[in-house]
Amino acid sequence: MTQTHELIVCIVNTGFTDVVMSAAKDVGARGGTVIHGRGTANKDAEEFFHISIQPDKELVMILVPVEIKEAVLHAVYNAAGLKTAGQGIAFSMPVSHVVGIGGASPSKHPTADAQSGAETAADSKKSEK
Repeated sequence: MTQTHELIVCIVNTGFTDVVMSAAKDVGARGGTVIHGRGTANKDAEEFFHISIQPDKELVMILVPVEIKEAVLHAVYNAAGLKTAGQGIAFSMPVSHVVGIGGASPSKHPTADAQSGAETAADSKKSEK
């Protein structure tokens, strides 16, 4: 099976999700999901990166076709990366299955087919009685 999508996750300071989504949409992304969170970085991390770390964070999850993954990652990082007020990081993860978008449909699972067939046979026996 060929991988068709990647999940891009961008973790930014609260209030920068519009910046992230605008940059992602400019290079072809269609939408995203935002989750509110709280970072747990310590003072050592602040000193290492030479930045002040805001504890309140937002995670922006964007499902994109593999072909535009690199463009979206770079656009998001340029708009809201560590050297900006958004202080964001971004990464991608492979997605093995997608349903509900772009005409994708769930593949039938053999067990589901067997159960479906068994139910059909049982239902037909009930209707015969």
